[in-house]
Amino acid sequence: MARQPEDTTKSKPGDKSGDSALIRELALLLDETNLTEIEIERAGLRVRVARNISIAASLPPSMQPATAAPAATAPAEIAKHPGVVPSPMVGTAYWASEPGAKPFIEVGAKVAVGQTLLIIEAMKTMNQIPSPRAGTVTQILVEDGQPVEFGEPLVIIE
Repeated sequence: MARQPEDTTKSKPGDKSGDSALIRELALLLDETNLTEIEIERAGLRVRVARNISIAASLPPSMQPATAAPAATAPAEIAKHPGVVPSPMVGTAYWASEPGAKPFIEVGAKVAVGQTLLIIEAMKTMNQIPSPRAGTVTQILVEDGQPVEFGEPLVIIE
């Protein structure tokens, strides 16, 4: 059975020693339970601890994905593509309005100016990201539920 994090409600929000102890406890809980992310909120203090895991690194060489073809576009080149739609904010990208719902777009779909491409959740607010141009979606560059940074390429529309 996984160990529960220690009760840090005695520390006040902003108490650095209590905050760091809570973060350490949550990091240990991540390791013990093999989770990749955990988030809690107590008395106005919200803490999220996450780690990045490379699936390919944990697979034996015979099962690792094939290397990218030379024709694949480098990330720096993607950001310069004239049809790229960058993220206007930091948050979490979602392909649909709710889990299990049909995605707003798919590769090959025709989109109109202003049509919702995806949603970015930022500070518990769902922000619809509209298409800045009409065209065809040629690439979706983020996974559903993936954290995104400001300016990160989301979609390419040609």
